[in-house]
Amino acid sequence: MIIKQLSVFLENKSGRLHEVFDVLGASNINVSACSVADTSEFGILRMIVSEPEKARDILKEKRFSVNISEVISFVTPNTPGALARTLKVLSDTNISIEYLYGFSVGEKSFIALRSDNVEKAIMELQRHEMELISANDLYKF
Repeated sequence: MIIKQLSVFLENKSGRLHEVFDVLGASNINVSACSVADTSEFGILRMIVSEPEKARDILKEKRFSVNISEVISFVTPNTPGALARTLKVLSDTNISIEYLYGFSVGEKSFIALRSDNVEKAIMELQRHEMELISANDLYKF
């Protein structure tokens, strides 16, 4: 249930984001989900990719600052309030959320979430019968 996520630190200059995706594409690594957060000086690209260790090594060879962290992914209905109900499960058990990102397809929303306690978050979501997604399942989308 734990998914390895890449975080790449990028200078805010034209073309840097393209370089990352170009390197990954040339290495036959697929990006299943991503998010970019920026400040005036740098950005953080977070990605779930098909081969995280290989992607990390290739990007490091190209002198990108990159690391791997653990996130969890789950499914909620693509309806108003569904994500709020799921986040309440975590909030009620004092699990902090560092960040999340997601996308919706049809009737389902797919969420990637970084928590201060990944194992406890997984346990609570399972206890509330939430649909967790494995990395292999996420790559199918």
